[in-house]
Amino acid sequence: MPTYVYEFLDEEGEGTGECFELVEPISADALTEHEGRPVHRVPQAPNIAGKWSDMKSKSAMSNENLERLGFTKYQKNTDGGMSRVAGKEGPKNISLDD
Repeated sequence: MPTYVYEFLDEEGEGTGECFELVEPISADALTEHEGRPVHRVPQAPNIAGKWSDMKSKSAMSNENLERLGFTKYQKNTDGGMSRVAGKEGPKNISLDD
């Protein structure tokens, strides 16, 4: 589901600069009120991880970077199990026999 940005409006219908984010289905109608105050949805550029995006870069998904960010990564090994290649949490190996 996408994250939408909403801005609170003043009495004249102008944006106040005070914003919040809301995760909602793409099919949902835009809010017109939040916490008893008028709001409008602020158009945002989509965040798409394309060919040239930093989100798709090999360094972002490197074992070192994932470990630095606190993730654990497992990789399939030759016997069909999984071995931990990044991170410190979780079992070192996972096998189908366990």
